[in-house]
This record gives sequence, structure tokens and C-alpha cells, in this order.
Amino acid sequence: MEFTLSKEQLLIQKMASDFCEKSLAPLAEQIDRDNQIPAEIIAGLGELDLFGLPFKEEYGGAEAGYDCYVLAMEQLGKVSSGPAITISVNCLGLGAIDKFGTPEQKAKYMPKACRGEHLASFAFTEPGTGSDPKQITTRAVKEGDHYVINGTKRFISNADYLGPMVVFATDDESGKPTAFIVEKFCAGYSISEPWHKIGYRGGNLLDVYFKDVKVPAENVLGKVGGGFPVLTYGIAFGKVGISSVALGGILAAFEAAAKYAKEKTHRGEPIAKFQAIQLRIADLAMKYEACRWLTYRLGCLANDAKDPMLFAKEAALTKTFVCDNYVEAARIAVDVHGSYGLMNDYLVTRLYRDAILGPQVEGVADMQKMIVAGVVLNS
Repeated sequence: MEFTLSKEQLLIQKMASDFCEKSLAPLAEQIDRDNQIPAEIIAGLGELDLFGLPFKEEYGGAEAGYDCYVLAMEQLGKVSSGPAITISVNCLGLGAIDKFGTPEQKAKYMPKACRGEHLASFAFTEPGTGSDPKQITTRAVKEGDHYVINGTKRFISNADYLGPMVVFATDDESGKPTAFIVEKFCAGYSISEPWHKIGYRGGNLLDVYFKDVKVPAENVLGKVGGGFPVLTYGIAFGKVGISSVALGGILAAFEAAAKYAKEKTHRGEPIAKFQAIQLRIADLAMKYEACRWLTYRLGCLANDAKDPMLFAKEAALTKTFVCDNYVEAARIAVDVHGSYGLMNDYLVTRLYRDAILGPQVEGVADMQKMIVAGVVLNS
């Protein structure tokens, strides 16, 4: 059992931290305000191989593993959630292609997305589906050597960037959900304006409309009618990213609260002298340490996830625990700041807005608990 980071892990962690400090932090407020990630940030992240950190070099990745991916994402999540979420969703889409794709599909779609020249998306959610694949209304009809897709997807990240999108549609052959790789902005593809969500600003969510979109039969990802395994696998690995982003937010809340407690004075002395403040700082320290090791462990498990159901359980457990604790950590940090914590001039306000999204995205908290219970009670 090893609780120290390797030399490679420390180097990648420092690389991400340095980029965040020098390039991302000065633009973090702008990203939150404008809900847009500057092109130079995307380019910088690409130059550092952060878009393809866990994937093989032969497909354009850095082959550093999910353990290093978690470390880098934590640093990004600490400074600006938008770019971090953008990378997380890119890796979600690429992870599905990497696992279920043919060598030809991987060679065609992964390299540019690993470099950040294109960005991958993952499109399952629809206006009426929630978390139920049986309710998918998007349809794929086989016509010769291609499929024609019609339907609407909701709350899709990275939909406004070029690149591959893993789309789930019920095909007319099997009558079950099938995963397809669709090239964004092909004929018949259109998007809405970004939703004005409360947090994770810069990582835009959009609706996507498919109007007679023709997809070659060779773009089926996995098997016809086999969309559910692609969905469950992809979502499980997507939770590695969202957990890491939330972990970074907890660290930011902890550091911001501790700094404020030591600098804010009452009758000439820092408010850190008050026991009430000390207890809150201790709570933040404990939340961060518990969430850190759970998330780091998930990254290590993702490197060798031989049992899909067991990994899905660990991913659901980690995501729920970390995201719920992020909400609590952000609230505590606001409490430490008092009335100042209600002002947009302070980081903790942004952290609180970001934290609220965590339990709702990549699978709502109650659904994750059901996944955990299902595995535990049936083992």
C-alpha cells in the first residue's frame, strides 16, 4: 500500500499547477463572467497534453494513466471549473471510443481530440429521458450503408466545438439504444444557444438537433443494439473527471477559508482566534483529506478496471461522496467569510455556485446511491 506520489505523478501535478497559476488564474474571473474559455487557454491545455492524458500515445494521448489525470484535473478544478469540465467531457467521449471503438475509429477520431484541436462530446440526455435509456426518442434508421438520425439531445457539453460526438439513438433494427460516432457540424447538425447555468461557467451546455443526419454504418460504436454497455462504461469513467474537478473545488474552498481566517481581523486580531472559526477550518481539512484519497484511489482503479460493475460502483460512490462534500465545503467557506462570502468579489461565491452542480450532473446523487446499493446487495 503506497500513499506517496511517484516522480512522474509529481511532475504532471506541478505542470498542471504551474499552468493554472501563470495562465489560467488571471483569466478565471473572465471565464466565469463571459461563460467562454479563451482560445489561448484551450491551446495551452493542448500543448501540455491535458486533453488526452490517460490515453495511449499511438492515438495521440500522453499515456500517463487516470492516476495522473486525477492529479491534473484537481489543479484545474481548483482554479477554474469551466476548462476542467471541458477536458472531463472530452475524456468521457474519448474513453468510450477508446474502449469500444475499432482501430480505424480510434485512429480517425482520437488524435485531434487528444491534442485539443477537436473536442469530443457524449450525447445521451434528452428533454424527456432523465437517466432512463428506455425513454430515448432519438431514432436511427438504416438506409443502405448508413443510418439516418433524427432527434434532440439536451445539456450536451462541447457541442459547439468540432470533433466526434458519441450519440445514443434507438435503431430500427434492434429496437434498442445504439451508440454512434457523429462528426459535429455535419449536414443536419445544429445547436442551441448555451444554457445559462449557475456554475461551471465556460464549460457550455447546449441542445443538439439532428435533422436527417447521415452516419456511415462503420460509425456504430460497439454493437448494434449494444448502446447500454457503452453508456454505463462511459459514464463510470466520466465520474473520474467530475470527482477530480469537485476535489479541486474543495481544496480551493479550504485554502480560501484558511487564508481569510488568518487575514481578517476582529479588534486587532485574526478571526482565526475564535474557536468557531477553528472548527470550520478543521471540518474543511477533514473533508479535503477524505475526498482526496477517495478520488486518487478511483484514478488508480480506472487504470485497471477489469470488472465493469464493480468499477461503476466505486465511481458512483466516489462521485457522490466528493460532490456532496464539495457543497458542504463551499458552504462552510462562505460561513467563514461571513457577509463577504455573499459578494461576487470573493472566490468562495463562485465555488458555491460551482458546487451546487456536482450532485446533479453525471448522474444525480440518489441514482448513484442506487448503483452502489445494487452492487453491494447483489454480490
